[in-house]
Amino acid sequence: MKPATLTFIKQRFTEYYKANPVIVPNSVEQREFGYIFFDRGYPNEIRMKRHMGFGSADELHAYIRNIVPAHVYYGVAYYELPGAPTMAGKRWTGADLVFDLDADHIMRGSYAEMLSRIKDELIRLLDVLKNELCISIHDKSADIVFSGGRGYHLHIKDLAFRGWTSRERRELVDYICGIGVSPTSMLRQNGKQKGWPQRYQRVLKNYLTHLTEMQEREALHKLMSLKGIGKVTASRFLSEAPSLLETLAYDPSLVLVRDQTIGSVLHALMEKETSFYRQIREIGVQIDEPVTIDTRRLIRLPGSLHAKSGFRVTPLTPRELEDFDPLVDAVCFTDDREIIIDVRAEYDISLLGTPYHLNTGVHRVPEAVALFMCCRGMAEISDKTIGSDHVT
Repeated sequence: MKPATLTFIKQRFTEYYKANPVIVPNSVEQREFGYIFFDRGYPNEIRMKRHMGFGSADELHAYIRNIVPAHVYYGVAYYELPGAPTMAGKRWTGADLVFDLDADHIMRGSYAEMLSRIKDELIRLLDVLKNELCISIHDKSADIVFSGGRGYHLHIKDLAFRGWTSRERRELVDYICGIGVSPTSMLRQNGKQKGWPQRYQRVLKNYLTHLTEMQEREALHKLMSLKGIGKVTASRFLSEAPSLLETLAYDPSLVLVRDQTIGSVLHALMEKETSFYRQIREIGVQIDEPVTIDTRRLIRLPGSLHAKSGFRVTPLTPRELEDFDPLVDAVCFTDDREIIIDVRAEYDISLLGTPYHLNTGVHRVPEAVALFMCCRGMAEISDKTIGSDHVT
């Protein structure tokens, strides 16, 4: 990144923090904070400072306005001594329950497509938590935060979860993601029941239907590719597939008691390398598992800026989620001040309701677009003059 570009970004961040205080988490004096700075080598050389504590909201605001960091994080944990230099010295007393969803973990596509996809995934998570796990999801019990990048964070504020260990959080994550799904458990229950029995039985039905529609040789080859499944077992299972479909429809619990061969194949399907297992995981909610499990995690501070987009880390309530558009609502800078940038690669983006198609070369664009492109590393501040014929 050129010095002029880094200066431009830091100047805009400075302006923002002078006018906009960050949103201070509850019990700020018990939290750890961390920062990534706009050093000379940024973003190729990144320096992070953590193990910091603040006694009040005013101290936190003053530090951010003085330092003007590229990224601001705070700990999900509560400590007696958050500023202690070691984790053991901090004296952990509990942690918020937080979920992280990032489009990078799910798909590749345009920025707008990724933002839309991850919003859908968040809605799925909210549904599972509320309707399957009976976790209260409303404006006072849950906070949603747009990360400023390609995802969302969900903070559950119920005090009942604060003392949960990593093991307990792991069990919750396993359910949400579909990890460790047991065919035996899934077939004991009626497929009309909400949750994993219904999802598992739907995937199994589709698999059996596909198997019966294949050529016999191809179907046998598919079954024999499963771990521990030989020709005899594969042939037996294939011959039973049509009747298994009927059994699934009226009493799934009878599937496993009919033949030991059936159970062998169904358990082999759940090995990690199989396409069946991948389908199970895909219908689970795609969250970043380590974030929820880690009781000492740092996460982005609401109200701060994300230095890879220039967007605000934006808090919103569950009620506001449907109408929230990060390409409008998380943009903090204007579209009436123009900046000249040199675009490195052709790019399409829509900000503040206006679409922009940028070819490589020099462009005069609104400040919000310039900041986004520079933060993303797709453009540099240009040294061309306003009157240059190359400016478009």
